[in-house]
Amino acid sequence: MQNPTAAMLVIGDEILSGRTRDANMHHLAKALTDHGIRLAEVRIVPDEHARIVEAARALSGAYDHVFTSGGIGPTHDDITADAIAEALGVPLGIREDARAILQAHYDRQGQELNAARLRMARIPEGAALIDNPVSAAPGFSAGNVHVMAGVPSIFEAMLAGLLPRLTGGAPVLSQSLRVVRGEGDIASALGDLAAANPEVSIGSYPFFRDGVHGSNIVVRSQDGTAVDRVMGELVRMFPEAG
Repeated sequence: MQNPTAAMLVIGDEILSGRTRDANMHHLAKALTDHGIRLAEVRIVPDEHARIVEAARALSGAYDHVFTSGGIGPTHDDITADAIAEALGVPLGIREDARAILQAHYDRQGQELNAARLRMARIPEGAALIDNPVSAAPGFSAGNVHVMAGVPSIFEAMLAGLLPRLTGGAPVLSQSLRVVRGEGDIASALGDLAAANPEVSIGSYPFFRDGVHGSNIVVRSQDGTAVDRVMGELVRMFPEAG
């Protein structure tokens, strides 16, 4: 049985301009792999309503899950909630449970829940809230689209609360071997080994460090026995590896 599939939709002009370095993709990929969900595609789009709608529709139709980051704050350019609601064809409005969460948070802070902050209580109809233990403003799951904040510490906290609600598959196991040979020298042997073991994924990644040129060979599969078997073959093929 194949694991569920996922895509990530990163939203924000600041990512595309280079002003902000995205850290959420790396964290999501690792968390999903551990949970048995295969991250298959990542798209980055600007803060443009039509572009977000288009990408959300395409990804939600192609994958079991879509995880978004960015664009759910209180400012005018935080338009993710509006775009996801349109993409899924559902109304967007103030949710009383989301309002109550924000009201309690800003009361504790001694601040006003003003009109700008209240924008963060707008949730698509029928969506389930995603808890935000860092800054209170909730994300939401609408259909198979999971909408979360762009700030890495908040994204990670929200994801930690969301993942237990999602059905995963078998975690993907991996082992690696460092070979002091170039990819051109090992390509043929790796190709034959991959063809003989279709249940595993064999990847080769070159490195050049301290004057040493070589390749890191990574073996991945949900079948731990298969990973061990292929790693044994690699050690026999490349006895100098370490």
